Amino acid sequence: MTSISVRVFTTGLLFLSIFSCKEEEKKPDVSPEVNVVAAGKLNIPVYSEYVGQVYGLSDVNIDPRVQGWVTGIYFKEGSLVQKGSLLYTIDDQPFINSVEGAKAEVARTQTLMENRRSELDRVKPLAEMNALSKRDLDDASAAYTAAQNEVKIAEARLDNAKIELGYTRITSPITGIIGISKVQVGDYVKMVSAGNGINEVSSLGEVRVRFPISENDYLNFSREYRKDPKSNNFGEVPVELILGDGSVFGEKGHLQLTNRQIDPNTGSILIQALFKNASGVLRPGQYVKVRFRSGEFNNAILIPQQSVNQLQNVFQVFLLTDSNKLKPTLIKVGRRVGSNWIVSEGLKEGDKIVIVGSASLNPTMVVRPNMLKWNYDSTSKD
Repeated sequence: MTSISVRVFTTGLLFLSIFSCKEEEKKPDVSPEVNVVAAGKLNIPVYSEYVGQVYGLSDVNIDPRVQGWVTGIYFKEGSLVQKGSLLYTIDDQPFINSVEGAKAEVARTQTLMENRRSELDRVKPLAEMNALSKRDLDDASAAYTAAQNEVKIAEARLDNAKIELGYTRITSPITGIIGISKVQVGDYVKMVSAGNGINEVSSLGEVRVRFPISENDYLNFSREYRKDPKSNNFGEVPVELILGDGSVFGEKGHLQLTNRQIDPNTGSILIQALFKNASGVLRPGQYVKVRFRSGEFNNAILIPQQSVNQLQNVFQVFLLTDSNKLKPTLIKVGRRVGSNWIVSEGLKEGDKIVIVGSASLNPTMVVRPNMLKWNYDSTSKD
């Protein structure tokens, strides 16, 4: 063999060796490792969550019942006030004058009544002796009755004047937290319609939380509660509150009542729950999330959410076959419970589900399954 032939042969071997190494570098791993979980089957409590608003157990508007100048404010804004404690005073001099005038009118009518009674006492025996006619007796009797009625009218006006005088002292109707005053000393106030007053007092030892639910949810809940009235008493359903920062309120409440009608504009009905509020954290107007157990799925098939591929309304999982290959399977899902899906069709208990994640897999691959112990939480809440 010539030296040229040897060099060509050696170069060819080197090229084949390099090409073979590149082919080995490009050759993919035919058995990628994948995480696998087994579909679980259990009874799953269903929790519903709604946005609600906090109200005091009593929220009472402070509305002036007479008009006049504010002469005094006797509370600290935002503080606790006791039932009957003085809040505002309104200039009372005009009302004192009205009371005095009403008293004088009562005295005048009483004097008139006494005169009419004396006249009747004089006429009556004379009429009995026929010294005066029966008509004279009737006139005297009618005059006395009219005078009695005049006294009653004057006394009623006096009572009203005293009541109006009392309205110049505005007291707290309940024990609770009072808000920021809308008026100051020297302001002129008038009688206004309810809800547009000068302040508001709220009883906050216990609060109401109101939240709307859809008509369909209402019907579903009603059916659920009728299944077993003893164990599913509406008023005994425990309710949790989730505050604006995501924390759970320390006190659990209970559902109290349902509104009498469904709102025709929204198709929803208002529900009210009661909560103890010893800490005073809950305030009227506060928005919260209300969460409570609303039902249960019996013998439900449950899988992790991350094992499901979703394209619009199509849901798919990869089943692991006995030959360690992937089998794409379409499923129908129901409600989401925590980080899991309830599967209504397409799977059975024990089916091995591949958690695909970001891996690029196809059904032709043979994979190496890594069985995970899936500790699904049966108390997970939506």
